[in-house]
Parts: sequence; C-alpha cells; structure tokens
Amino acid sequence: MNIDYEVARNTLQEVFSDVQGAHVEGRGLQAPKALGEPYDLLFESRTQAYREVLLGCILARLQQPKVNVRFPYVQQGEFAYNGRTLDEKVGNPFLHREKIPSSKGPFLSVFRRSVTFTEDTRSGLRDQKGFDAMLEVLRSVETTGEKRLREILRYHLYRFILLREESQIDVIRPRRVSLPQCEEMISSMISTASGGRFPVFLVVATFIAIRERFGLRWDVRVQGINVADSASGAGGDVTVVEDGQIVLAVEVTERCVDKSRVVATFDTTVAPSGIEDYLFVVKDRGDVAEAMKQARQYFSQGYEVNFVEMKQWICAVLAVLGAKGRARFVDKLVEYISGEDVPAGLKQAWNDIVVQLASGERET
Repeated sequence: MNIDYEVARNTLQEVFSDVQGAHVEGRGLQAPKALGEPYDLLFESRTQAYREVLLGCILARLQQPKVNVRFPYVQQGEFAYNGRTLDEKVGNPFLHREKIPSSKGPFLSVFRRSVTFTEDTRSGLRDQKGFDAMLEVLRSVETTGEKRLREILRYHLYRFILLREESQIDVIRPRRVSLPQCEEMISSMISTASGGRFPVFLVVATFIAIRERFGLRWDVRVQGINVADSASGAGGDVTVVEDGQIVLAVEVTERCVDKSRVVATFDTTVAPSGIEDYLFVVKDRGDVAEAMKQARQYFSQGYEVNFVEMKQWICAVLAVLGAKGRARFVDKLVEYISGEDVPAGLKQAWNDIVVQLASGERET
C-alpha cells in the first residue's frame, strides 16, 4: 500500500511538537491502557530498532487503516507497505534531527531483508524479550481506531523525549553575536514554546549584563519557573536588590496585561511588599490602555507600574551595552540553558538557533 511520506512527515512533526511542548511545561503522559509494561520493556531494550520500526508502523496505520503493519516490504502481499523507505525518508531523519538516540537504520541494524514482524521472526533475534514487547504494542496498533492510534503515537514520542533527556546534549556557545544577530536570536527564543523559561532567561541575562557592564551593586534574584510570587517571597519573576532594598521587581509574561491583572498584582505583591517600582516585561504589549490608566492611579500613591515589550526593550539595552555587554548577555544565556533542569528539547532548540545564526552569517 502506498504511503505519502510528506503527510507522514507532517503528522510526525505536528504531534511531536505538541508532546514536546507539554513536556516542557511539566505535563507528562500516561501510557495507553494495557501498554505500560510493554513500553517500559521496549525502551529499556538495548535494541533501538524495535522502537524505531514501531514508529513507522504507527504512522503507516494512521494513514492507511487497511495496511498490514507486520509486512514492511511491498512484495509481501496486497496490504504490505514499504517500511524501510518510510524509515529512511521520515522516521530516521526525524530521530537524528531531534537528537534522539537512534540507529543509522533499524532495518539494516537488526532485521534481515524481507523480515515480517511476526512470531516466526522471534527465534532469529538475540533480544527476544524486547521483540515480544514490540509485538505486544503492535497488536494494539493493528486492532485499534484512529483516536487510540494517535494516543499511542503521542506516548511513543513522549518516551523518545524521555530517552533523549537521559542523553547528554552539549549546549553550543557562539563565539561572537552581533546586535542584528541578537535580535534574530531573541525573536527565535521568544517564539519557541519553553514553558516560560526562555523569556525569563532573556530578561535575567539582560539585567546581569547591565550589572556587570556598569559595575552596579545589584543582586539579581530569580524565582523558579511557574512559582507564585507570594509562595516564594519574591517581588516578581526577577527581583533586583541593592543594599538590601528592592530596586525593581519584574514580572515576565507572554500574555497581554490587562487592568484586572494590574490590580491583582498590586493588591497581592506590590502594596504588601512596599515595592515602589514594578515592571511588566511582556511578549506583546497589545492594548494596555486600561492597564496604564490603572497604573497612573498607583503612581499618585507613590508606586510605579510600567510596561515594556520584551524584544524591543532587550535590544535597546544591548545596543547601549556594546559588544562586551552583549558577550556577557550571551554567556549568561548559555549558562542558564546548560542547567541540569532545562529539558534537552530546549537545549536542542537553542543549538538550532545558534546554527541558523551561523549559517546566516556565512551567507552574507
């Protein structure tokens, strides 16, 4: 049966992006019913080919409900498909591109030519326990509808993500980054789903670059991602302290700030902590007219609440800091992204951004 490789490629990337976004935000996935133990065995197996060919089986069945996923060579029957080509054109390039530990080609690494994914193949394999787990998942793949198939695909990709987390991804440190390249880098980071990490990293790195470029006595404090200010005792996502006094409290947000949010922040954080200068750093200012009107009322009471657009503000600061300040900004970004608690997917996203910047530089 014919498989449209472009459709398979798009399906794979779409589902992977969704699952990776959930993982970055701390939302894990549960194994589909009755498949928890087989999946544990499958991903504990040293035989990478089992989980890799299974990815192709799932994609084939999603596209062709009548396909016989046990017959991955077209000469094997009317409902067979070309599993090896599907892997070569879609599965294997995807795994390598996303830096997921994988073989050069599962059909070449373990299985003989014209293999069938059946009990008859078992006796010729060294890792029979892993193959049994693969067949258990395969039974569910070939007997279920589209909804559960997508559930299995999502979980399969989730386990690939967890597998990547166990591997070491070295974060690339760019040698030099110009101001225009900084603008491109910031845009790419802001547009990457990161569970709020990249925006906070960008803002903190900016404040630290300011401190170190001008020799300020600032203590730049950062609270954990998605931790409430009241719970952590912090003034905001970032708090700048000098000589024991809060100079500035900063909230980093990807959502537009409306009047109700300003009121809530003032009542729960600004007023109780006596913070005289509070800054919202937003991905997109949007319509903040009502929020700014409310902020003016607080100004008359001795409090300043201001709003800046993230990329515009950071780029303006970096222009003033000069080359040395920009270098410190980038160094700090690399330090944060290299952290053990940063998902491997975000480290890879950063590496992709740096590689793209370098490619653009070569083109010019």
